[in-house]
Amino acid sequence: MLANYKIALLLSFLAGLATVLGGFLTFFVKRTNIKALSIGLGFSAGVMIFLSFTEILQNSNEMLIKFFPTYSQWLVFGGFALGIMVAVLIDYFMPDHIEEDLFCGSEKCEHHHRIKRAGLLTALAVSIHNFPEGMTTFFVATQNLTLGISVAIAIALHNIPEGIAVALPIYHATGKKRLAIWYTFLSGISEPIGALLGLIAIQYFLPQAAIGFLFASVAGIMVYISFDTLLPLSKEYGDGHYSVFGIMSGVFFIWISLLFLG
Repeated sequence: MLANYKIALLLSFLAGLATVLGGFLTFFVKRTNIKALSIGLGFSAGVMIFLSFTEILQNSNEMLIKFFPTYSQWLVFGGFALGIMVAVLIDYFMPDHIEEDLFCGSEKCEHHHRIKRAGLLTALAVSIHNFPEGMTTFFVATQNLTLGISVAIAIALHNIPEGIAVALPIYHATGKKRLAIWYTFLSGISEPIGALLGLIAIQYFLPQAAIGFLFASVAGIMVYISFDTLLPLSKEYGDGHYSVFGIMSGVFFIWISLLFLG
């Protein structure tokens, strides 16, 4: 049993580090390539929106319906709305100026600041999202290693574009590769931490129904960030066609990935 725990933790760790792989992919695009930035931000938004409405909310309902067969959909709705409220509060209370020394002194600084802020918000959402993912990978792998590996691969594929969503804005705003990778690492490492804390929480503190509610809240956060931050920036840094192309590329990429793994 101890060996199974170790393997399950390793799978959670590797799936989380896939965000770092996504971060490295951003370095193949020049910072001055604004069109690529527009497509990349749209791609990230497409992935996050698709996952939220097709995977995360569905998983949330599947967890809640076991305990609340009559009101599960209402609880999913409540969790989703709560996630949006949390995202609004985060958006409101986040300082307007973050590490200004990282930005230039030209009139483009405001745009760079907005891009970096998008990366910070996305990093926070991905970190929150990865906690329950870490729990899922861990517990599935301890019960069925083959199924656990499949889940870990699926989550890793999800995390690659999420890593792009985190690193791309940070890198374009600051030009610092190490900073962009550091944020992807912090976002990804929350997955194995979630596996450890989730084991303790579920056994002693947190009922499984609360995890389902948390899934819905995370979906709300991700959708809010996509519509409020990623999509407007994507459209601003390219014409509408580049933005739409990025969105649809993200949707089709993650959809095909889920079909192959389904």
